[in-house]
Amino acid sequence: MESIPEEYHDLFERETFAHFATMMPDGTPQVTPVWVDYDVDANRVLVNTARGRRKEKNVSRNPKVSLSMVDPENPYRFVSVRGEVDELTEEGAVEHINALARRYMDVEEYPGLDDEEGARVQIRIRPAAVAAGQG
Repeated sequence: MESIPEEYHDLFERETFAHFATMMPDGTPQVTPVWVDYDVDANRVLVNTARGRRKEKNVSRNPKVSLSMVDPENPYRFVSVRGEVDELTEEGAVEHINALARRYMDVEEYPGLDDEEGARVQIRIRPAAVAAGQG
């Protein structure tokens, strides 16, 4: 298992979007721009979604995923992760999406939370390979 290099942790503290790739049932990749977070202590990349959405369905069936992100201030500085989802949990997911909404939208609560059909879930990804660079 690899870790995100410390000099790239700042990307997870700003409005940095990631492109999150999962596998469709037919084996083709599906890529979605997402808000992203990193649990340094657990060494897990975190993505948040709702039950029933394509990302959740895909990772429930096939836990192999990939994501990449570029520094919004320097597009040649990047982090790319390949790994596996080792947990899909509702525990703490609402608090997590609200924390992400504070970072990405500067609001206290994720808008439309009460309008969603499925419960919020946190996708916890164990990095197997990490590439990072300054370009």
